[in-house]
Amino acid sequence: MRSISFSAEASDTGPVLGTRGAQGRSRSSSRSTSKKRRRVPPKQRLKQLKQGSIAAAFLLPGIVLFTTFVLGPLLFSFRISFYDWNIIKSENSIWVGLENYARALGDPIFRRAVLNTAAYTLVTVPAQIVLGLAVAVLLNQAIRGKSVFRVLYYLPVITPWVIVSLIFEFIFLGQGGLANYFLRDILHVTDQNIRWLADPILTFVPIFLLGIWKGVGWTAIIALAGLQAIPREFHEASAVDGASAWARFRHITLPLMRPTLVFLTVVLTIGGFNAYISNLLITNGGDPLDKTHFILTLMYDASFTKLDFGYGAAISYLLMFFVLLMSIVQIQLLRRRVEL
Repeated sequence: MRSISFSAEASDTGPVLGTRGAQGRSRSSSRSTSKKRRRVPPKQRLKQLKQGSIAAAFLLPGIVLFTTFVLGPLLFSFRISFYDWNIIKSENSIWVGLENYARALGDPIFRRAVLNTAAYTLVTVPAQIVLGLAVAVLLNQAIRGKSVFRVLYYLPVITPWVIVSLIFEFIFLGQGGLANYFLRDILHVTDQNIRWLADPILTFVPIFLLGIWKGVGWTAIIALAGLQAIPREFHEASAVDGASAWARFRHITLPLMRPTLVFLTVVLTIGGFNAYISNLLITNGGDPLDKTHFILTLMYDASFTKLDFGYGAAISYLLMFFVLLMSIVQIQLLRRRVEL
């Protein structure tokens, strides 16, 4: 009986081993055939190489320009930030390490510039998003002359910063300004002229209003594209179920608009921290008493007025670090799934 059972086991295991061997041989043969199939013919290789060389020929001028005028100066300014840079004889520049960065972080004027820039961003970015979204919702309705309204709302975006900054400076002049004329002579809110541009706090009123007015049109166009990407079936189904317009906007439009809103928040925040021209022209670069500086105007003043290039370069890289950190935090919101 033992011999019979042994032979039975042998007969049972034999076919199994045989099938496994056959499977292994079939897998190896399939791998070999797949390798043979992956071999690219010489003519196709030559064609791919030719296409790659053509693409490289088109990309090469852009890469050279980017390296020469963007990447090269970027790395060179990073090097300058570690020196007390001598603009006349660069070889006489003194290595100071992280002293320029520590000096910036300990400078009360720099801290005030960071607070001013952060306040500008915190005021203008939400206002641009809210107003731009409202305009986009209105332009998404079936109204006459939508193209005309889109052009009118987008005109501030294409208007040069220098021109509109000078116009807003004229509007908020202490003597003869249009803002004081309305407040004093028409609305009778005040009995005397308000010195908008002489006060370190009131100076930001025209700067903030200009930033909001300038960005609403661009925000509206981006938000309108996001609104038009939402399927109409969602709104139609919720309307059939009896949902109001506000309920549809809150529970359908806003959740599906989240990627667009996060994109707007990131881009507008970067733009807010890079605000420069309006502050430079309206405040003359930090007047009065260096209390109205933005980060970029302080960097410009340190680099090209005081010729302290090492300190100015350190300020620019601190700004880059702030913007990069905030952008990473904001972009994390895009990873959340939309749930209706």
